[in-house]
Amino acid sequence: GVAVSDPLMFTAQGVEIIRRKEENKLRQTLARIEELVGEYDISLIVLGLPKHMNNSEGIRVESTMEFKEKLERRLGLEVVMWVAADRTMMEAGVRRENRKEYVDMLAAQFILQGYLDSLAFKKKQEQEN
Repeated sequence: GVAVSDPLMFTAQGVEIIRRKEENKLRQTLARIEELVGEYDISLIVLGLPKHMNNSEGIRVESTMEFKEKLERRLGLEVVMWVAADRTMMEAGVRRENRKEYVDMLAAQFILQGYLDSLAFKKKQEQEN
């Protein structure tokens, strides 16, 4: 799932879901992300880190870190890791059977929104100190 922020970095909006025909075939995925970076003038990528609900790391974390490195090499942009959104969807009341249907787009939005909210919180803290 892909999401972008508004210019003021307040809100995240879902853009699209990039689907791969095969898990290991990243060339088209990276090319599409590169197109979106240019189209939306992206300067930073926030990538979901798929930790388990108990905060442990599974097999997908390793493949996600490899994907992060490929993105950084190809795009020359910083890629920030952010804990993925399954917990947030649970808290928002999205039923488990419905999560699979929405997970890619919602996850992208929740991941980016969580990152944007943390930036706003840090900025507020700095202003108060």
